[in-house]
Amino acid sequence: MFHGKNHEIFARFALPQMIGLLFNSVYIIVDGVFIGNVLGRDAMAAAAVSVPLVEMLIALSMVLASGSGVMIAGALGRDDRKGARYVFNVVIVTAAGIGLLIALFGNAFIHQLAVVLGSMEAIHDQAVTYMRYILTLSPFMLYSFLLGGLARNDGQPRLAMVAMVVGSLSNVFLDWLFMVPLHMGIGGAALATAVGPVISVIILLPHFLKKRGALYFEKFRLKMRFVGRILMLGFPSFVMEFTIGMITFVYNAGIVRSGYGEVGLAAYLIIGYLMLMILTLFLGMAEGLQPVFSHFTGTNEPQRNRSMYAFSVKVFAAVSIACYALVLVGSRAFYTIFNPEDLELIEFAATRSVPYFCGFVFAGYNILTISYWQATQRTAGSLAVSLMRSAILPPLMVALLPVLMGAEGIWLGHSVSEALTAVFAVGLFALARKRGAKKES
Repeated sequence: MFHGKNHEIFARFALPQMIGLLFNSVYIIVDGVFIGNVLGRDAMAAAAVSVPLVEMLIALSMVLASGSGVMIAGALGRDDRKGARYVFNVVIVTAAGIGLLIALFGNAFIHQLAVVLGSMEAIHDQAVTYMRYILTLSPFMLYSFLLGGLARNDGQPRLAMVAMVVGSLSNVFLDWLFMVPLHMGIGGAALATAVGPVISVIILLPHFLKKRGALYFEKFRLKMRFVGRILMLGFPSFVMEFTIGMITFVYNAGIVRSGYGEVGLAAYLIIGYLMLMILTLFLGMAEGLQPVFSHFTGTNEPQRNRSMYAFSVKVFAAVSIACYALVLVGSRAFYTIFNPEDLELIEFAATRSVPYFCGFVFAGYNILTISYWQATQRTAGSLAVSLMRSAILPPLMVALLPVLMGAEGIWLGHSVSEALTAVFAVGLFALARKRGAKKES
């Protein structure tokens, strides 16, 4: 499974996860198309409030999937199947507990949560309606990503891809069913998004229930130190994945503060859909490579890890350049599918996309580096880069650039943050080499 040239391994692991995760982004994007065409601008702004919530759920699932994946791949690389199965069972129980807590407490404090996420009085009821469905079925969203990650580490990257693709296509059909013939409004869009992961879980479960690989359910005694290690190793993935939600939250607040109003929020929603697709390409490839980097770490092959990383940097750079070229020539056509009658909204979003996406070549490099360091258990470096591109630089840039450049400077915030993070990551690599660290950098 891990034999072959770099491009063969890349195609075997990175591409299926990239395709699956790209289809999975359709969950949110298709909602936007239907909401924009059927319900209009205010409903789109209400859905925008829920984007950070969805991203938080995905980010939590990635904590569990990546943290357990690093441990499982390392154990399997050492031929320790019993140890790998123990981690599998621990993370399954941990996910159940987290999912139930989110569903219970999220619904109990849903109005306060909506306000925190940027809801305004005019759209509050619609935002709460959307969020209620997402919160209630949140355990399935956690498990859909977690089980997909576990399947990849169990040598089944294609199964993980199929589960995500089928779940996404089901969401397309359910969006139409709930919103058009059944007239369920924004609640129908939310329900379709929430049901998609249920279908993915149904596809993935038989692999583990029927013991088709090294990972399956068995009796075990829970040791909290394993839960802690999973969370520690997976935390950089949480930050990396939650970056999308974090940046959305920061921009929503900045857009309101800058006086752009509903048109600004609605425009950033559709810009966010395009951002989601581009970052999903990078996240999918990076997550797909995690089992590879972790396996080579477990088998003590640092040279193969470095070679695979160097090859991947080139691929990510090529994909980044191609994506920005497509933004320049096709963003207006993409935005038109959400609300073709709202020419003001389309023009506003297309104009701001040019500065917003100009630095995304650095985003690909940053995401790959985070995943590489995490998979090779350089957690401190991985976490540092994750925090720089999410919690530290974006809020700073969104606050600072409008002061220096006027209100329009806000649209450069994301790209400038990614560029500065890349400089920071390169500096960490140089520092590691200077110190002569024995671990691979």
